[in-house]
Amino acid sequence: MPANLPPGLPIVPDGAGDSSGFDMSETDFEAAVSDALDMIPADIARAMDNVAVFIEDDYTPQPGEDPDTVLLGLYEGVPLTERDSWWDAGSLPDRITIYRQPILDICSSREDVVEEVAVTVVHEIAHHFGIDDDRLHELGWD
Repeated sequence: MPANLPPGLPIVPDGAGDSSGFDMSETDFEAAVSDALDMIPADIARAMDNVAVFIEDDYTPQPGEDPDTVLLGLYEGVPLTERDSWWDAGSLPDRITIYRQPILDICSSREDVVEEVAVTVVHEIAHHFGIDDDRLHELGWD
């Protein structure tokens, strides 16, 4: 797996050294995401509040973004550290999306996929807890 492709961060492929990636069924990929979620320690899982996890095939860049932007995962919502008393009043769940195809594209084996999914899930859950990319980098989660 190329070290220059950080999990859960926008990446712009350079086309150099393209590989065919790894082929995995949607069911097996969903199982990898489920297994990654099951690995989250119980006390952390209990602390997660109003967050849903989704799997999509690919990320569609938003207006104003580089059209070649690739994401492995995305957290959308209000981190726990930024919520106050108004937040519970009708707020939709936070959303974590894991993008299947970009992960498969950078992996060369089932083990690579399982590892990358786990790292990406942890990365996005960290954002739910208010941990930014700089801090994740300091902690070695990139």
